[in-house]
Amino acid sequence: MDNFTWYGCTKFVFGKNTEKEAGALVKEFGGTKVLLHFGGKSAQKSGLLDRVKKSLKAKKIDFVELGGVHPNPLDTLVYKGIEICKKEKIDFILTVGGGSAIDSAKAIAMGACYDGDFWDFYTHKTEPKKALPVGTVLTIAAAGSEGSPNSVITKEKGMVKRGAGSDLIRPRFSIMNPALTQTLPAYQTACGATDIMAHVCERYFTNTKNVETTDRLCEAVLLAMKNETPKVITNPNDYEARANIMWAGMVAHNNIVGVGRDQDWNSHGIEHELSGLYDCAHGAGLAVIMPAWMTFVYKHDVMRFAQFAVRVWGCDMDFANPEKTALEGIAAFRTFLKSIGMPSNFKELGAKEKDIPQLVKNFGLPKDGKTGGFVKLSSKDIAEIYKLACKE
Repeated sequence: MDNFTWYGCTKFVFGKNTEKEAGALVKEFGGTKVLLHFGGKSAQKSGLLDRVKKSLKAKKIDFVELGGVHPNPLDTLVYKGIEICKKEKIDFILTVGGGSAIDSAKAIAMGACYDGDFWDFYTHKTEPKKALPVGTVLTIAAAGSEGSPNSVITKEKGMVKRGAGSDLIRPRFSIMNPALTQTLPAYQTACGATDIMAHVCERYFTNTKNVETTDRLCEAVLLAMKNETPKVITNPNDYEARANIMWAGMVAHNNIVGVGRDQDWNSHGIEHELSGLYDCAHGAGLAVIMPAWMTFVYKHDVMRFAQFAVRVWGCDMDFANPEKTALEGIAAFRTFLKSIGMPSNFKELGAKEKDIPQLVKNFGLPKDGKTGGFVKLSSKDIAEIYKLACKE
């Protein structure tokens, strides 16, 4: 196990009707004037936004509203939010929504305390020194942004996605009411589940040895998702299954399952270009890319993939031919994703093989021309993974 520092500063308030505590929590963390940041009309139609506003008013907290966050949140709305925060002297951002709304809020939080272009953080030209505090009311289990120090934004010009990270943007609190996810369409629920599993896999496939504790934690989260996701696809109102999935989403991405081990993140990077160019759901893109990535890299560590197959997917270990077991595990993962309604290839996703050169170009490899932690990939390798994703 490698040396590590793990910092988790978020207060989680979990359970039914907890959104009514939003105002009290903002006040607890020093907020006096809030940017209330949210997505589309669902939070308004459901009455959730009204309940949150009522809680803020009850604590005499002023707020300014900024809605309109879409999946794959855009830099254009972030710029608008930054302008509002500076003009209105906002001292706290409260976001109502899923990962897109939270990521947008985090970007605004950094940009509001910076004299330059917030995009500098996403191109890694500089690191944030200060950020407004952020609180969340989560409405979908997926991105894990409610407990993570990360944010991903799409630049509208060129439609490229980039990420930034800092403990300064870990939410001060996150309200997690699983009942709020019961109205989600099955497809959106499945996309979220796929994203959660992807966050674990990016950590699970590691070159670090002797990480049994976090291996077992990763496997536990994957098994929970394997067991609970079909339940909510069949019965959207299964609160207990929703609760397990919601907590799994947070655990998957606050890095508790990833400490002390190197991580990969190539599947996410490769997928980001798909959702950036085609505006597809991130989870759907991951469902196409992850099995393709696994197929491309599994020979790097056949026994780790065999372990994944046996411990997570219940495959029988073939000691005479561990490669067979490894491939059975990848196939089982692909079959599971398909069973919950996820696409399996470029065509089903709406992507085009002819765009692969553009996708690779948009990826933006580092100066050394290689990317990733488990297996270092070149632009040629990335193109091959996209080609595999066309065929599966």
